[in-house]
Amino acid sequence: MAQLPIKRSIERVPGGMMIVPLLIGSLVATFLPGMPKFFGSFTSALFTGALPILAVFYVCMGASIDVKATPYLLKKGGALFAAKIGSAIVVGIVMGHFLGEQPISSGLFAGISTLAVVAAMNDTNGGLYMALMGQYGRSEDVGAYTIMSLESGPFLTMVTLGVAGLAAFPWPTLVGSILPLAVGMLLGNLDREMRDFLARAVPVMIPFFALALGASLDLHKVWQAGLLGIGLGLAVVVLTGIPLYFTDRLTGGTGVAGVAAANTAGNAAAVPALIAAANPVYAEAAKSATLLVAACVVVTAIVSPILTAAVAKRVNARAEERRAVPKVQKEATR
Repeated sequence: MAQLPIKRSIERVPGGMMIVPLLIGSLVATFLPGMPKFFGSFTSALFTGALPILAVFYVCMGASIDVKATPYLLKKGGALFAAKIGSAIVVGIVMGHFLGEQPISSGLFAGISTLAVVAAMNDTNGGLYMALMGQYGRSEDVGAYTIMSLESGPFLTMVTLGVAGLAAFPWPTLVGSILPLAVGMLLGNLDREMRDFLARAVPVMIPFFALALGASLDLHKVWQAGLLGIGLGLAVVVLTGIPLYFTDRLTGGTGVAGVAAANTAGNAAAVPALIAAANPVYAEAAKSATLLVAACVVVTAIVSPILTAAVAKRVNARAEERRAVPKVQKEATR
């Protein structure tokens, strides 16, 4: 029987395993909104069960994190982690002062919210970062994502929003948001076989929670979200890329690793819904934020590699120039 390259075709789209199911869910919500309820049972659960799937996803994600990182990984990963989260906190404080918890309701920037921007900035696309480092960086820099993967989930976004002076979250909610990740880390570090077993499920979960998230989105707002998403994606690359670049340089790097981390993870699109579930005051902002962050995933997945390649080319050119100077000096003394 002839095989269709379904998986390969989906993966050609930047962040495809997140974006394509998200759009399918959106199409159902827009044109067949009563379909999941009509069939009920497992079909309904598949389109409405994002939170339980995400809970399992974060346990499996946590299991893949190895706490026995080398000093270099702790230094590099910790510095990039701090720079990215720090950038989000600064932007969150500024936007929170002017916007509060609610999105802009009208005009060119309708739908933009502090939640959308913070969620887009807080989480690095690990697969993209490691692929770029594998091509342009050092193997040690690839391993730095071990620390940066702690960005996953809604916990740091909750903390950022709280630091920004917006609606706070009670401590049980904060602990509950990081508990699945922590349980996964415990299991994965106590038993290597458990880590291998759970880690394999991480990519499998992504299209399923993306479908459920998409089923809550109305595509009538896609055009507006698309334009804003492009702007948000470019803003994420700039606002996080600059501090990440200089942080990488200050920790002995070339700046390439910093630029490679200036993007948005696919699962960041799930954060607004999780935040709204934890605190209903963000419910209105979460509607547009999910679509904006999803668009941001695609934009940063395109822009970040281009920028990383440009920085790597510049770094290599400078290295070649430095190597050429001693040769010229030696020839001149002959």
